[in-house]
Amino acid sequence: VSVLGIGHGNKLLTDLYNCHLAKVYIVGGLFGKATDDFSDTGNLVEKTTFDHITREKLERILAVIQGTNQKALLMYSNIDMKTQEAYELAVKGLIRPMGKSPPIITAVRCLQFALPEFQLEIHCLHETQQYLRKMVHEIGLELKSSAVCTQVRRIRDGVFTVNDALPRTQWNLQSIQEAIRNCQLKVETELEKTL
Repeated sequence: VSVLGIGHGNKLLTDLYNCHLAKVYIVGGLFGKATDDFSDTGNLVEKTTFDHITREKLERILAVIQGTNQKALLMYSNIDMKTQEAYELAVKGLIRPMGKSPPIITAVRCLQFALPEFQLEIHCLHETQQYLRKMVHEIGLELKSSAVCTQVRRIRDGVFTVNDALPRTQWNLQSIQEAIRNCQLKVETELEKTL
């Protein structure tokens, strides 16, 4: 999912960006290799064993990553966690960084595990593709192996999902205008709720 703005929509994109909404990715990984750019197409740096890795061990590492990032999210949100306001925001899932922060993982789970391959669903803020690749590499290291990233696919960007996306065959004026109308209420609702 890649969100584009046209005309007045460019200002709305800036407003949506300032809401610090999470993005969701499907990230594929492959245990047993390390490369210079953390991707499966990079220059091979190392090969390692991986048969000792289990789904349970991977999920324990993911739980640690999520817990550490939850603490960072609270720190960058600038909210006094002892207040009623903080409780209400947490219940609604509206705790977000108030400004620019380092990348933060708000949720991560294993979707598929079939050694040497695995697939994760990652919910995050302020990330880059390189950050996600490096995260896969670090997961490999934590599991006393190595891993490279085989896929990064954004399936959600804030309020927009794959269902809102237009395939290339529909990149025409009529389809774009219809997509804008279909998403207008969703965007306005999120801006009202967050800003």
